[in-house]
Amino acid sequence: MNILILGSGGREHALAWAVMQNPKCDKLIVAPGNAGIAQIAECATLDVLNGAAVVNFCDENAIDFIIVGPEAPLAAGISDRLREAGFNVFGPSKAAAQLEASKAFTKEICAACDAPTAGYGHFTDADAALAHIKAHGAPIVVKADGLAAGKGVIVAMTEAEALAAVDDMFGGEFGAAGAEVVIEEFMEGEEASFFVLCDGKDVLAIGTAQDHKRVGEGDTGPNTGGMGAYSPAPVLSDAVASLAMEQIVKPCMDEMARRGMPYQGVLYAGLMIKDGQPRLVEYNVRFGDPECQVLMMRLGAQALDLMLACAEGRLADAQVHWAHDHALTVVMAANGYPGDYAKGSVIGGLDALPEDSFNMCFHAGTALQDGKIVASGGRVLNVTARGASLAEAQSRAYAMVDRIDWPGGFCRRDIGWRAL
Repeated sequence: MNILILGSGGREHALAWAVMQNPKCDKLIVAPGNAGIAQIAECATLDVLNGAAVVNFCDENAIDFIIVGPEAPLAAGISDRLREAGFNVFGPSKAAAQLEASKAFTKEICAACDAPTAGYGHFTDADAALAHIKAHGAPIVVKADGLAAGKGVIVAMTEAEALAAVDDMFGGEFGAAGAEVVIEEFMEGEEASFFVLCDGKDVLAIGTAQDHKRVGEGDTGPNTGGMGAYSPAPVLSDAVASLAMEQIVKPCMDEMARRGMPYQGVLYAGLMIKDGQPRLVEYNVRFGDPECQVLMMRLGAQALDLMLACAEGRLADAQVHWAHDHALTVVMAANGYPGDYAKGSVIGGLDALPEDSFNMCFHAGTALQDGKIVASGGRVLNVTARGASLAEAQSRAYAMVDRIDWPGGFCRRDIGWRAL
């Protein structure tokens, strides 16, 4: 079959890599892709937010199946346009994508089905939000209601930090995403990511992961889009996963169906776990990044079969076959990230890296310039490895990092430390 993946990051490189392992894939196109993806698949220039353009492209290229990588096209309704045109697509509708596009919507769904989550207030007015913070004190969590590319969440440990976050959000730091703000109680515990597929009726768990959000070692410094991840997540034991499925995921999916917006695609539940009890932090309506990279390393070719079963409403008969293994990814970012960073620095040593089912360097923000791979984003490479133990996966990943010649970049040297 001819397959199209929409997106250009490390998540999409990992998805492309897994899809290419499966003999069902005759031809793979990734739009727009990046320099690393171009080494394994055809890349195409396409505005992934323009429904008409994407439908025309699929018609012209005889595409059989579309996988939507990032959240922005989903929130823009790309899946709806493709389904209306008769295409088989992996990704939720615009209505269902509100689970990520609006924090307030998710809170409303949780309240309707009694799913455990943090207490919250929803504000469209800065003065009311500031008054709420002064009444509740810190620590407290301030979130831009809309899509802010993984950056619109401030975990404020002081009242002053929380008040400044509200001023920034209503002042336009996150654009339209911050026009409304959700303020939540601070939840204690350990955070982990639970990934499930849902086909509108049935739900299937497909894996767990933990990522490192903060830029500095020991989980210090500003929040980022993620500096590394590992799978499975030890804190998300089978017992905790079962509770999360029965108390959070299934009730929310039933509520979505009741509202006439059945969810179809991958659902990423960010959970806070304390004393074996999970509470929902947030939903994302796509694979996490960099969590997708470790999941795809462990799932391999079956990832495509599972996504097809999800898109075609066949999850009731689907099964995930897990090896008893571990995967870990180290994000290499441009110096200065998550603040201002330079683009265009040359990355050497990539040709000498191993590429197999145990070692892969997924490209997140790269471009080809004068025959050389250069950095074109903040998070640039996802150096990913599998092993029989997490320690083995970690040592393989850092052995690859040490072979990359990139003075313009940096990484954390402690990915996986909590589990190890």
